[in-house]
Amino acid sequence: MYGALLLQFAELCDKLTATPKKLEKRALIAEYLRGLSVDDAGRAALYLAGTPFAETDRRALNTGGSLLSRAVAEVSGADRTAMHAAYRRHGDLGAAAEDLLASRRDTPPELTLKNLEDSFDAIAAARAPAAKLPIILHLLRRAQPVEAKYILKLMLGGMRIGVKQSLVEEGIATAWNATPDAVRHAAMLAGSLPEVVAMAATNTLSAARMRLFHPLGVMLASPVASVDEAMKRFAEEVAAEEHAEPAADPPPLAKALIEDKYDGIRAQLHCGDPTQPRRVGLFSRSRQDLGETFPELIDAFAAMSEPAILDGEILAWNPVEARALPFTALQQRIGRKRVTAEMQKQIPVIFMAFDAVYLSGDLLHDLALAERRQRLEAFIAKHGGIARTSGSRGQAVLFSESEPQSDFPRLVLAPATHLRTAEQLDRAYDEARERGNEGVMVKALASTYQPGRRGLAWLKLKRGLATLDVVVTGVEFGHGKRAGVLSDYTFAVRDGDGLKNVGKAYSGLTDAEISELTRFFQQHTIEDFGGFRTVEPLKVLEVAFNNIMRSDRHKSGFALRFPRILSIRDDKPVEEIDTLTRVEEIYNAQPDKPIEQP
Repeated sequence: MYGALLLQFAELCDKLTATPKKLEKRALIAEYLRGLSVDDAGRAALYLAGTPFAETDRRALNTGGSLLSRAVAEVSGADRTAMHAAYRRHGDLGAAAEDLLASRRDTPPELTLKNLEDSFDAIAAARAPAAKLPIILHLLRRAQPVEAKYILKLMLGGMRIGVKQSLVEEGIATAWNATPDAVRHAAMLAGSLPEVVAMAATNTLSAARMRLFHPLGVMLASPVASVDEAMKRFAEEVAAEEHAEPAADPPPLAKALIEDKYDGIRAQLHCGDPTQPRRVGLFSRSRQDLGETFPELIDAFAAMSEPAILDGEILAWNPVEARALPFTALQQRIGRKRVTAEMQKQIPVIFMAFDAVYLSGDLLHDLALAERRQRLEAFIAKHGGIARTSGSRGQAVLFSESEPQSDFPRLVLAPATHLRTAEQLDRAYDEARERGNEGVMVKALASTYQPGRRGLAWLKLKRGLATLDVVVTGVEFGHGKRAGVLSDYTFAVRDGDGLKNVGKAYSGLTDAEISELTRFFQQHTIEDFGGFRTVEPLKVLEVAFNNIMRSDRHKSGFALRFPRILSIRDDKPVEEIDTLTRVEEIYNAQPDKPIEQP
């Protein structure tokens, strides 16, 4: 046996779960890392952050809950009833496995962090579930219950120990007397916590250098629901930046840019590496590789010679009118392993760039947005013509009787204007919606680019489209801390004398409201299928949503996108809930609804 025991890592995770205090968590992490070899400390830092591989390592375990549940059942000998009961107690397969494997607690510990790393390497290399299962079984048979808990949590991508990567970075800094900013900066550049640990241990954090093709965190915007709220919060942000009192009326609007809020896929584009000609990286905000889904974008940017990392949005595109198609068009391409040439023609896509993070060897995140925007404009003016591939008729024809362009840019600069008045913002929102976009963004010209952070420097204004009064027809147990309560609600609207489901929501209610509803639905269950129950249609909810889509998921033919519960409407009888006709009216009134082919 060699290296740090996995049992000690698992015991640390239990301690981290038990303490809610950030400073105590940081101290525990630092003390643990400091006592390990550099190699083991690198592995532990990576696993504490909740990932089996570094950001720069594009491998994946590809082990879903079904495969892991099968492994737990085989190792523990638990039948389906026992598995279900254990999962319902915890809402987490890892914690359930700890219960089911309790008889192994007296087994001497033998697994090390290096053993776990080797197992992960083997699982990632095995292509089919049938090839992965023996490796997982061998690992779990050697594991103590608490070790199995965190092995499974890590494999499922949810450690749930109250630790984010930023806290691990602070722990690394404390362990080796570095500053958190230095560790965070090195982690952003290197994209590998094990490498950062090695640099911190040897006092060489300053040697970290930017690499293309490892995705950075994206800067996030805070939502606002009205122009007045946007004005107030933006004034607070500007005042905080200038260490002054918030401005009176009017707020300092001239210090902001306004852009459309697009309804696509947030993405980060990497291209132009001279050491790897024609290589292109396209990553989602969750750092997933999007290259297979949008191969024409990879082809379009392959000729780029200047190193760049651009932040933007992948949009389904009408090249004739140079405007975005609805997200529902783009959605047809998501999750496909193979995107055919015909589909590329039917649903053209572009990359709408609105920020530059890295250009020609310079990392730009510490520059103000005003400067980054200038550099982005110059880059696109110089290289935008390179990123062109043949267009097609496709859905674009539905928007125009004229012949579509045979060639159009795949790299487009997001239009932006200086914000001057509240009336201008109000008007800009309406115009953005008329163009089929979600709303508008307000961005402080002085704002630096803060990967993974959400603040007031960027605001997104998205007014609620409408609300519907619906009735709950089905309920499900939640996950995690909501595993023991019925917190996921399928709901319907009236259609003649019947009901038709239009969506499912699980956010918006307090824990007390969910507990009360759980008791109610338990008393009014029609059929209990274990995880899901059909219930009497008695409880009315008011729900909000982003928009309505055509969908085969429900018999109504519609589905609400991003529904959330606003209130429980005990004052409203089921006879007065909204109708399917009302749903269709809202759908048809949407400026961004897809044009339907006859």
